[in-house]
Amino acid sequence: MLSDVNQIPCYQHPRRVDLEERICGLLEAGDLLAAATASIEGYGPEVLGFLVTLLRSEQDAADVFSQTCEDLWSGLPGFATRSSLRTWFYVLARHAAARFRRSPDRRPGRNVAVSHAAGVAEAVRSRTLPHLRTDVKDRFAAIRDALPEEDRALLVLRVDRNMSWNEIATVMCGEDDSGETVARTAARLRKRFQLVKEDIRARAREAGLLSEDER
Repeated sequence: MLSDVNQIPCYQHPRRVDLEERICGLLEAGDLLAAATASIEGYGPEVLGFLVTLLRSEQDAADVFSQTCEDLWSGLPGFATRSSLRTWFYVLARHAAARFRRSPDRRPGRNVAVSHAAGVAEAVRSRTLPHLRTDVKDRFAAIRDALPEEDRALLVLRVDRNMSWNEIATVMCGEDDSGETVARTAARLRKRFQLVKEDIRARAREAGLLSEDER
């Protein structure tokens, strides 16, 4: 059932290891422009889908995605590869979403566009958002949207993005946290995930969405 809970499709890159190696090779060669383009084109659709789920607004997600891509562009020279580029992209997205919520002047249509990353981000948005709109008509959408933000994020990262618990913990608590902090967070999130599954099953049962076998 959990594979049906989140309406955001899984944008698993068919050759993620190759993509990570290619990006690292471009960074080592000092080609930041190509590294940023490969990162945004390769991982941008799944990060944008994550933000749509997190913020529950296409416009807000588009604004935050633009800022996330700018943060990636500006941060690439100092990227220390303590995590994968993919995980770091999600960390940036979480931070950008948090800043967006705190911004006193946030408003619809406030897209950030100051670098080469803006053009690549716009291309990813234009390809991805129409696809997301066709996939949001999911029978579990209302249940998922009623969950707290951390639980929505947890479902996307674990179920749709198939991240390891340490990767999810890094996204949730930040790349700069110690290994001990990440391990504690991973353990907490594993327990939380079980509770979320039980909560979703109870809500789905109450809404009559489960078959007799699933009950």
